[in-house]
Amino acid sequence: MADASFQQEYLEAHNAFRRKHNAPPLALSGELTAAAQKWAEHLLAAGSLAHSNTQDGENVFNMYSSAPLKLTGHFTQVVWKESTQLGVGVATNGNAVFVVGQYRPAGNMTNAGYFEKNVLPLAGREVGGAKSTSSQGGGASPKAACTVL
Repeated sequence: MADASFQQEYLEAHNAFRRKHNAPPLALSGELTAAAQKWAEHLLAAGSLAHSNTQDGENVFNMYSSAPLKLTGHFTQVVWKESTQLGVGVATNGNAVFVVGQYRPAGNMTNAGYFEKNVLPLAGREVGGAKSTSSQGGGASPKAACTVL
């Protein structure tokens, strides 16, 4: 379960990137956190990574290593200007960790003009993508997963 300190660290990491893209800060949502936690537990039980059927935005991560992940899967969702709420769930069995972030309203819309309106450029730098999972061996740490951002 994502304890209060993990939730706060996850929120702060998101908001640090949002500041760099001139997006307003996210607020932690108890409702989204409960839904994200439930989905993280489902993923751990299933042993596989998948998105839920939520109407909210979602990032899912997993790792089988104590090494931190490199970045995030849907970075544009992290900095999506119109998203205002964040929930986070984490589930681990000591060998695997699954982290689920849920966002309201959902971002990553592909309709014409949405991206340009919601993903503001980082001044002087080009933004690139990254992998969202790791399959390296070893134990897994939920705290290390938070460095994903």
